[in-house]
Amino acid sequence: MTTKTAFFAEDEPLARDVLRDAIYAHQSLRLVGEASDGASALERIGRLRPDVVFMDIQMPEMTGLEVLRRLDYLPQIVFTTAYDQYAVTAFELNAVDYLLKPFTQARFASAVARLLEGPGHERASLEGALVQASSPMAAPARLERILVRDRGRIFPLAAGDIEYMKADSKYTVIAARGQHFLVRIGISELEAQLDPARFVRIHRSALVNLDFVESMRADDQSQLQIHMRDGTVLGANRDASRILRDMAV
Repeated sequence: MTTKTAFFAEDEPLARDVLRDAIYAHQSLRLVGEASDGASALERIGRLRPDVVFMDIQMPEMTGLEVLRRLDYLPQIVFTTAYDQYAVTAFELNAVDYLLKPFTQARFASAVARLLEGPGHERASLEGALVQASSPMAAPARLERILVRDRGRIFPLAAGDIEYMKADSKYTVIAARGQHFLVRIGISELEAQLDPARFVRIHRSALVNLDFVESMRADDQSQLQIHMRDGTVLGANRDASRILRDMAV
């Protein structure tokens, strides 16, 4: 039986436990290391030189894409991410597979089977795709869903179900389905991946889904007050108020 050395980079403690257990469950993989941020991943992968790397994309210090670009050799890569729009990028980068968290044991087994099918890809083809994918001119895919936590559970939340968002330091509070979810992603990063025809930034700390707006009314300063269907009232700044008025037929 072919055995490959494996490494994973993941910043979420729960996801690290899941990946560790999944790798241990496969005799064809031998775990040699792990990291919880991009900088540590770069150093440890370069030193341990594993055959296979399970790579999260959004991590502290540097992204998984940046880690790959700085490596001096090419392991087989399986991307692990909570965002399905990275699937396209994964295949552009010639990754062996990608895992959308949370994944099942069967889905992980499928990724392992692909790893065992053949050797890794050529460095040159990956470098070219990395440069293209990292280019500021590359248009990001629209966010279709995001994984959120609630009382110990992790479940997918469709982008269309998001009613509004509020910035909370480096986190974002998402209002959806009558609940509030705290995610470790900045509101600007989320905004860049959402449909601008539906989601509007009304000021620096808030973004609304127009599908859930009940009405808009001007205050004494001629700035719009956004009345959401759940009864929440959010104030729009002057620029956003002008944009929203211009959108009216």
